[in-house]
Amino acid sequence: MDRSAEFRRWKAQCLSKADLSRKGSVDEDVVELVQLLNEREQFFTTSSCAGRIVLLDGGINGFEVQKQNCHWLLVTHRPCVKDDLIVALNKANGDAVLKFEPLILHVQCQQLQDAQILHSVAVESGFRNSGITVGKRGKTMLAVRSTHGLEVPLSHMGKLMVTEEYIDFLLKIANQKLEENKRRIERFYNCLQHALERETDSHPKEKINKKSNSYSHKKKKKQGKASGKCTTEENDKELENDDDLGMSVTIFPEDY
Repeated sequence: MDRSAEFRRWKAQCLSKADLSRKGSVDEDVVELVQLLNEREQFFTTSSCAGRIVLLDGGINGFEVQKQNCHWLLVTHRPCVKDDLIVALNKANGDAVLKFEPLILHVQCQQLQDAQILHSVAVESGFRNSGITVGKRGKTMLAVRSTHGLEVPLSHMGKLMVTEEYIDFLLKIANQKLEENKRRIERFYNCLQHALERETDSHPKEKINKKSNSYSHKKKKKQGKASGKCTTEENDKELENDDDLGMSVTIFPEDY
């Protein structure tokens, strides 16, 4: 089987799988970006999370929150209201941690040059911790990531360790980061459209949807069509267990 045929088989298999995320669908703020990538012959998304504010209750091992053995007290992809956080925090019995997690997107690419195009667009759009991984069998994966996250312990053994004033301060920061994350996603989408259009102009046989450069006006219309899912942690575990992804080459920006 030639490389392009094998890539098409991988893509068909991934896009036909059930969405294993807690939500069960692609996040609204990243629907159009996922669809734009999956409509192209040389890309498909394997996991995505648009960004979220979460409150976890569990244990902290050193400096790392143990997600596997924790309880999810609150998850929101929209600005968080203090009253909602306080209600959730009152249910904590262990070490409650407030987190903001920015966009995470994994895209499998047909060729390294395709991944390089996406990597350049991602870095220019503010996702400067993005990188390319090439597996032993030639699977080329781009991880779109940034570093503007937030992770702060709020309670220990069920006892609140901070003041309500400090919670107000943290929520203001988390909500600001969430809005900045949304702006970066929109910038990524628009820059990617232009990059793909330039590529199409240089390769006339390629087809691209040129309906609109606006990211925000089409999201509701296409919410049910973006089937490139395998969203967040559960599917990332499957990705990590793929024996093809024993990393042979990993490429990151020079300043990271």
